[in-house]
Amino acid sequence: MRFFLPVSLSHRTFISRSRSAALLAMAGVASSLGGVVPAVAGEISFKNDVQAAIAKAGCNLGNCHGNATGKGGFKMSLRGDDTDYDFAALVQDVSGRRVNLMEPERSLLLQKATQALAHEGGKRFDKNSWEYAVLRDWIAQGARRHTPGEPELQKLEVTPREQILVEPQTVVQLKATATFSDGTQKDVTKLAVYEPAQVGLIKVSKEGRVEKLQEGEPTIVVRYLNKQQPVRLAFIAARPEFVWTPTPQNNFVDRQVFAKLKSLRMTPSDLCTDEVYVRRAYLDLCGALPTATQAKAFVANKAPDKRARLVDQLMTTAAFADFWAVKWSDALRVESRTMDVKGMTAFHAWIRDAVARNMPVDKFSHAVLAAQGSTYSVPQTNFYRAMREPNARAEGIARVFLGTRLQCAQCHNHPFDRWTQDDYFQWSAVFSRVDYKIINNEVEDKSDKHRFKGEQVVQISKSTKVINPRTGEQAKAKLLGAAELDAKVLDQQQDLDAAADWVTSPTNALFAQAQVNRIWYHLMGRGLVDPVDDFRATNPASHPELLKKLAEEFVQSGYDMRHIIRIIMQSRTYQLSSEPNASNAADTTNFAYAYVRRLTAEQLFDALHQGLGVQAKFDEFPTATKAVQLPGPLNRRKKEAGSDTGVAFLSQFGQPPRLLACECERSDETTMGQSFSLISGPQVNNLLKSKSNLLTRLLNEKSDDAAKVESLYWSVLTRAPSAQEKEAMAAMLSQAKDKRTTLEDLAWSLVNAKEFVLRK
Repeated sequence: MRFFLPVSLSHRTFISRSRSAALLAMAGVASSLGGVVPAVAGEISFKNDVQAAIAKAGCNLGNCHGNATGKGGFKMSLRGDDTDYDFAALVQDVSGRRVNLMEPERSLLLQKATQALAHEGGKRFDKNSWEYAVLRDWIAQGARRHTPGEPELQKLEVTPREQILVEPQTVVQLKATATFSDGTQKDVTKLAVYEPAQVGLIKVSKEGRVEKLQEGEPTIVVRYLNKQQPVRLAFIAARPEFVWTPTPQNNFVDRQVFAKLKSLRMTPSDLCTDEVYVRRAYLDLCGALPTATQAKAFVANKAPDKRARLVDQLMTTAAFADFWAVKWSDALRVESRTMDVKGMTAFHAWIRDAVARNMPVDKFSHAVLAAQGSTYSVPQTNFYRAMREPNARAEGIARVFLGTRLQCAQCHNHPFDRWTQDDYFQWSAVFSRVDYKIINNEVEDKSDKHRFKGEQVVQISKSTKVINPRTGEQAKAKLLGAAELDAKVLDQQQDLDAAADWVTSPTNALFAQAQVNRIWYHLMGRGLVDPVDDFRATNPASHPELLKKLAEEFVQSGYDMRHIIRIIMQSRTYQLSSEPNASNAADTTNFAYAYVRRLTAEQLFDALHQGLGVQAKFDEFPTATKAVQLPGPLNRRKKEAGSDTGVAFLSQFGQPPRLLACECERSDETTMGQSFSLISGPQVNNLLKSKSNLLTRLLNEKSDDAAKVESLYWSVLTRAPSAQEKEAMAAMLSQAKDKRTTLEDLAWSLVNAKEFVLRK
């Protein structure tokens, strides 16, 4: 246990030594260093000078003394966010001799950092460094917490904020300027901390000199005291042969994306073919493949606006409501363990109905956030049933509706964002009065406090329950980054309404931007801000003006999700081929071509059944229920899970259990297990062997082998076979002794092709 002495007692105890040491320092008396380090001019401010030196040395980072438990018995606040705590740890901790007011150079703070004494963290600075001079002179001046008239840091400016560097430019010097409350400005380039957000693209010196290691768009977080600014750079090859070819632009999406590509000396890829587009549009909007008839009709259509008309048509289908309900159900944690099957089913049905009716997203979100009542008769109340603690509600709501990750601020001020620990607990307090009346709980295992079976009523209690651990006091309800909730609101038990009003207000730019960014992510495979729930100044959007314009369109349209989908899908950017060209092959963030991604679990399951012409079947749902129509995962214990191969298949291919309010829970990674499942698993094998599948129908048709091959290709891959493919496969069929087995082999090869498994 660490004990801190009161500041007044500490200073009274050491006052004589402090005064002597200060006089020696001011007189310029040489110490054991022999005068190597000059004294720093003027009085040293602990808040502005000492904290800067400690941060520059890296002592208060998470892997050092800023760790939650400290290092070597010495703990500081992470990145210096609690100046009083750090002062007490350095000066008043009775368990150490970190500052020696009589002989400053013998202070452990200096001896360990220079490795005059053994230090697990290694050498942090030299004896002739400015860090050493600041710390030594601060101790010599009496190691005071406050300096009379010390100003507050108001602003940190860094130049350049953005810059594109074309070979042979490989180096850029950053400059950091601090503005203080007394109006003074200070060049803090050498005092600031430089933290690259990506590994391997650049190296940054302690003085802010950025040097390219490889091509890319690195972000550097520049930090000084409690302010930080991101710097976005782009290092690109000269490409002397590059010539920008004017490219058609369908709307403002293309203008923004192509303008950046031009500046990066990249040319967008060509348009995708009609066959690719129709498959892409069906998968993105409906989560399913087009039928062979639908795909052929689209390709044969010569109307110039057929792609735009297809989008409008698909957004009115039941399949669109099914598929986009899955996305909201993921975010809102619709699953059976906390909601029970009846609550889960009711909530999912409510979400699907809202998507089908094109309920404005602000009204949809407001209805969820302000929900009270029975989890069976007011289905959206199940959102709160899944998150039973104030902190979980605060974090989940911030992620889903504001695109903001708050969890770091639970233990300390957020290291990469503006949110403080106070912000975290005040925001949690907004949702602290949510309470539950359990009408019935028929779950057998009463020890599982997160599992319920039976009706509950979500209601508002009269008391709050959130204590701010930093102050030890009850946290006051305060909207995130906004005002405290009025006491009258609390008296009227309307805190959820107030929060819902504020979150969905047209003046809340973060809500609109988070929602359009999520739509962009689902259509394009990567968010403009990525990850989609990590909006912060130090994680800037790849195209900030495009994000802003989409959000403005969203608000002006009345929060119409389909309007934003239409804008994105009508852009040439969305319609680009997935084949990169010589200039854009290295792109991973600027949408120079369509990013290839694996089909989601539900898409792949349904595509297999549709492509092979077999109705899906899940043990606990009606026959012909598609994977995208399932209300949610049945999160049961292994002994209760059963042997449903469909459920196992979805889990294996990344269907999330919905235990987190996070897109990251859904996995699109590929694994060896997935490969084996497609190659030799029971799900695919049963579909191929089914006597009611497409293969049976093809064998019964009076058509030649070439026609059978063509039908199979259109059904599975949404395209006609090439002449070579058709000839080779038709020959195999005509020469086969067992046409059924051969046709199964051909179908097996198609569903295992990358072209089938990937969305291109």
